[in-house]
Amino acid sequence: MAKVLFIVSGASYWVLKDGTRYATGYWAEEFANPYKIITGAGHEVVVATPNGVVPTVDMMSLRPEMVGGNDSALELEAVIRSAEAMRRPLQLSDVRLEDYDAVYVPGGHGPMSDLAFDADAGRLLTQQLASGNPLFIVCHGPASLLSTRIHGESPFGGYNITCFTNDEEEGVGLASRVTWLLETDVQEKVGVNFSRGPMWEPYMVQDRNLVTGQNPASAAVLGKRMLEIIK
Repeated sequence: MAKVLFIVSGASYWVLKDGTRYATGYWAEEFANPYKIITGAGHEVVVATPNGVVPTVDMMSLRPEMVGGNDSALELEAVIRSAEAMRRPLQLSDVRLEDYDAVYVPGGHGPMSDLAFDADAGRLLTQQLASGNPLFIVCHGPASLLSTRIHGESPFGGYNITCFTNDEEEGVGLASRVTWLLETDVQEKVGVNFSRGPMWEPYMVQDRNLVTGQNPASAAVLGKRMLEIIK
């Protein structure tokens, strides 16, 4: 049995350009689909967050119109309710990476608010990359790569990745309202090589031990790839 660390945002809001708080958190299917795939195969998931706070699900991600219908929304809710690991997360500062076979970072807009600036997240991602062990990051999760910079340099510079695109941010009505855009900053400030697929469709990029996905629909694809690697 393998053990997988999920590094999850602890944020419940993101401050927009005008100072208002935009309610957010982690995106339901980006947690639930890989969690279901990994635990369904008999592996263990451990959740860690900044300061060990219990993660907040972005309620928009449980709306039937966002996930393909009422049945899908109810299924996601059921997975989240059953996930005991989400109710007793570790603190990122207490994580020992040698205890885990893989690391996964789901998105939602939460990481734009906390993981992008969290020193412990940056340290763990840097160590995981250097270890050669698998690191999976999806959607807004790559915001966490900004926290890996030391004196403006990141070990992720030059890696091929994908993430939630500026067009998709425009599609959800936030591009003009936010203080920074992930696709732009991860290229300009981390120095990654960015690629993308069509909006809202699954798209995955693997470069050495780093595997990234573009959007919520990519989370299940990453979960299946994770299962192939850790078996």
